[in-house]
Amino acid sequence: MDQKVYIHPLTLVSGPQAVDGAAVRLGGSMAYAREFALVVREGGEVRARSVGTPDETRAAIARLPSGLAAQAARQWDNLTRVHPPLELGSRTIRLDQPQVVGILNVTPDSFSDGGQHDALEAGRAHAAAMLEAGAAIIDIGGESTRPGAAATFEDEEIGRIRPAVEYCAGMGAAISLDTRRAGVLAAGLDAGAHMANDVSALRYDPRSIEVVAARGCPVILMHAPGAGEDLHAGGTYTDVVSEVFDFLAAARDRAVAAGIEESRIILDPGIGFGKSLAENLSLINALPLFHALGSPLMLGASRKRMIGALSSEEPADRRLAGSLALALRGMEAGVHLLRVHDVSETVQARNVWRGLRDSALTDFSTLPEA
Repeated sequence: MDQKVYIHPLTLVSGPQAVDGAAVRLGGSMAYAREFALVVREGGEVRARSVGTPDETRAAIARLPSGLAAQAARQWDNLTRVHPPLELGSRTIRLDQPQVVGILNVTPDSFSDGGQHDALEAGRAHAAAMLEAGAAIIDIGGESTRPGAAATFEDEEIGRIRPAVEYCAGMGAAISLDTRRAGVLAAGLDAGAHMANDVSALRYDPRSIEVVAARGCPVILMHAPGAGEDLHAGGTYTDVVSEVFDFLAAARDRAVAAGIEESRIILDPGIGFGKSLAENLSLINALPLFHALGSPLMLGASRKRMIGALSSEEPADRRLAGSLALALRGMEAGVHLLRVHDVSETVQARNVWRGLRDSALTDFSTLPEA
């Protein structure tokens, strides 16, 4: 079997000043890493592993066999890639700090808020409240993808999302469309949406990749084990972190081969989709690794089942604290987009975190005197 290499940022620090400049900025974000694990895997097994500082890691890459060294060198360059802002309609979304994406489900059966915002006035009011609270993007979904959800037909989904896109566009919002159907995506883009968010990574509907390429819109590619109706099917892993990493790399390459610009691709590890509690926790702990793919990252962990599993089975509407804990973990890892239900609270948490990080980045008291 072919060997593959993975560069895991391990020791995260508040800024380069804390370690006399010996830190790497991850994905142009506000996250910095001082030590890295260089891991070689083959057939699901770890064949080699070394841990070192940036200089030591670069030296370890140079000692790898040529094929692995090329893989590792690309990942190392990707780790430090600075991503340009997203241009979504009249809005420019900078990716040098965590941005909050507000969820607008116009469905009767979503796991957390089904039926709350599908009526026109309720949805409009919720979208306006999220924008006022600081959401950078509104993500509109017209199909529930929870386990066991009833099938939604394309015309039905279009009927749900089109009015929502129109009233959000009327507010001047940056809009992403959470759909895996090409017809729904095209209708949403025609109505004023700016970005695709495909939970099947453009696999469910073969026409979707063509629509994204033709329209030139940004697209979020998410990991889910199932490519058919049940996105959660087939979720068995030898090593969930490396397998999700490989899946997203392949999804990105497939999109680029179809004519989608790499700079327009965002990647999401798909927390909660066909994964156990332990696997979800492993992915969240390994979030810094995914910068090595070279694309901006989205984290969608808000109100997910894993929070209930860790908190006496609290229902979805009582998982705010756990959602904030996961969002903060994403910020620490340098995630660029946080997809959440509770926008006001997450924006407040982000702003406090940003204040702490700004202070750390401008505090030179730890540097030695010249």
